Amino acid sequence: MNQTNFERLVMILRSAGFVRSDLIRSQNAINFAYILYLQGRVQNVSAADLGRIVPRWFVMSLLTGRYSSNPETAFDFDIRQIASKGVLPFATPVIEAELSEGFWTTLLPQQMETSSASSPYFSVFQAAQIKLNDKGFLSRDISVQDLILHRSDIHHIYPKKHLKNMGVERGSYNQIANFALTQSEINIAIGDRDPKVYFSELVSQVNGAKKSYRGIAIDSLSELKDNMRMNCIPMKMLDENTMDYDEFLTARRKLMAARIQEYFSKL
Repeated sequence: MNQTNFERLVMILRSAGFVRSDLIRSQNAINFAYILYLQGRVQNVSAADLGRIVPRWFVMSLLTGRYSSNPETAFDFDIRQIASKGVLPFATPVIEAELSEGFWTTLLPQQMETSSASSPYFSVFQAAQIKLNDKGFLSRDISVQDLILHRSDIHHIYPKKHLKNMGVERGSYNQIANFALTQSEINIAIGDRDPKVYFSELVSQVNGAKKSYRGIAIDSLSELKDNMRMNCIPMKMLDENTMDYDEFLTARRKLMAARIQEYFSKL
């Protein structure tokens, strides 16, 4: 271990979208990523291959909780396998087995049913948005990376007060599938409006009606839809009847999982 090796690991993780330390929710996961990197160096794995396998292993271990329980046992097993098989021959098939198509389409959306903003799933989603150069919710120019590195609000797509007035409890209105990173002025402009109201007004605004939200610079329906795609907002939200909250959460979890899968394929 030396400073140069650690700095290279940091660069690899930053290139995967983990641009701030608070996006890394597992000390064990990053410790093993460092072990994997160092073992790769010892085994003369190329820099290109290490730059691909290390972040993929790191994200896999976050999403699956590989080192969240009995980490010593998991560390010991994986280290032994790496020593006997080699970094790439061991890590590649494990990643493929753990993150099968069923994981992305079924298991991950189910696991994302959580109200913890510190959830590794939400952290990986933010890293995915950074890597994919996504813009903040309803932002035309400000990227998710800029929002995370500087100042952002976690916006409740279905505003918290609106849901509380409907009798929705904290564990439900604070679901991570209800969170989106946005500029403070956009968050303030939307306030506690029902999504049925503010999405309808946004559609009218981008179609040339008087501006209801001066802090929102998006000026065409195609831009609005593209921003919704980046932020995994179901297009059905543009319908006049919108979606009920539970239907929205289910649909958005699937879209978030698909966005993470797209990101993972680019690592």
